Amino acid sequence: MTLRYETVSEMIATNEQEKRQVRMFGCTEAQMREAVEDSLTFRFSGPAMMAMSILSDAQEMINTEYGEVDSMRAEDSRQAINRAKWILSTYLMDNK
Repeated sequence: MTLRYETVSEMIATNEQEKRQVRMFGCTEAQMREAVEDSLTFRFSGPAMMAMSILSDAQEMINTEYGEVDSMRAEDSRQAINRAKWILSTYLMDNK
C-alpha cells in the first residue's frame, strides 16, 4: 500500500481542503473535474454551455413556483452556482 502523503500534516491539510471543496461544490474538485470532462455537454458544446446549463438548474432550484425555498434547496443552488463558476474559471479564464 502506498500513501499519497509524505507527512501527517500534509494529509490533514488535504482532508481539510477536500472538506472545504465538498462544502463549496457538493463534491471534491477531482470528482467535479471528472464529472465535467465526462459530460457530453462539455465535450460537444464546451465549458460555457455547461456552466450555463448548471446556472439554469440553479435558477430552477430556487424557483418559488415549486413551493417555498427551504435551506436544502438554497444550499443545492449555491453549490450549483459555485460549480458553474469553477467551470468558467478553470476552463475559460485559465486558458488566457
